[in-house]
Amino acid sequence: MKNLFLALSLFASSLYGLSLDEVITKALEKNPSLESITHRIHANRSDIKLANLFSNPIISYTQNTIDEAQAMSQKTLLFQQKLPYFGKRDSLKKVALAQESVLNENLQQAKVSLVEKIKNQAFTVWELKNIYKIIDDYEELTKQNIELFESYTTTSNNQHMGIMSAELTLSDLRIQKSDLDAKIYTAYAKLSYLASFKVEKLELKLSISDMPSKDSLQENLVNNHSLAIKNKEIQKSRALVKTAELNHYPDINLLAGYSYRNNFDNFATFGIGVSLPIYGSEDYKEQKARKLTLVAQSKKEDIKIKLDSEFKTAYLEMKSAYNIYNIVHKQALPQIEHMFDLTSSSISTGGDLFKYIDILVQKLKLEQKSIRAIANYNRSLAKISALSGEMK
Repeated sequence: MKNLFLALSLFASSLYGLSLDEVITKALEKNPSLESITHRIHANRSDIKLANLFSNPIISYTQNTIDEAQAMSQKTLLFQQKLPYFGKRDSLKKVALAQESVLNENLQQAKVSLVEKIKNQAFTVWELKNIYKIIDDYEELTKQNIELFESYTTTSNNQHMGIMSAELTLSDLRIQKSDLDAKIYTAYAKLSYLASFKVEKLELKLSISDMPSKDSLQENLVNNHSLAIKNKEIQKSRALVKTAELNHYPDINLLAGYSYRNNFDNFATFGIGVSLPIYGSEDYKEQKARKLTLVAQSKKEDIKIKLDSEFKTAYLEMKSAYNIYNIVHKQALPQIEHMFDLTSSSISTGGDLFKYIDILVQKLKLEQKSIRAIANYNRSLAKISALSGEMK
């Protein structure tokens, strides 16, 4: 039923297009990299169960070559069972549980990273499609202006150069569209790869809202999963240190045997054995575990520095895109509109086409910058959301 629903959903998306949320939701369900981490988590649960179990017992059989008429002739069946020192099994279980916590955080971080990559690629698709759309609009407008000015060539030869310039601009617009066609196809291919299913049409609307304060965004960095992974790794290292400390205490080996003698009484044997930690290997192993804990703590501090740097960079890029967008819409485009007003009367009577086309090209470039600013603003916001551990 679930697969049927997914198939119907994908079919509907091919007709109407998918939203970004739908792409992300399906990607999180189907991505092979996420599945591999999930399988590792399930595999680690075997280690948790193994920690509670004793080592397998050893059964051995011995027989000597002394004549059966002698009392020393015997056949012996021996049983051995190792009993770990008190607390060792609990310690190993804590190590396995700590490893599961590390894997769970890795899974969450992998999801966050995947969501960020999908968002960035979706924003690229949106950016390219919108640039293509405005170029298409300007191409149509340029065609209309060429037709308009061609009607004046019968009475004025001054328009020939202007028309030729407009036709060159028209060719350039067509070249840009051809280049964008390839880029849009590639962008959809990359998005499909990230989503783990084919995305043919994406429905997405982007805009720039008010610039959020730095403090309001920064306070969410405590939820960063890379930092959480390091915390879990420190907990695992400390559990390994505890295990290394307990390894100073020897395990006990219980022995029980039964000897059979052909012409004499049979007898049972009982014994106990311990390993003697006299060579100092346990000390070295404990020192290693403690140093690895220090390594994990140092990496955590490095993550904090990196996190702060990445946040500041993303925030500055976001602010830059916000400023560019406002400059374009509050300063540059109104000036362009005023220039159009000044030239509109002369254009309607077959005025200088050079000036008109030049203003048109300038407006096109500004609108492209506006689209790129919107995309970059949302990319930076997606980066900050990822640093904050968000998956939406």
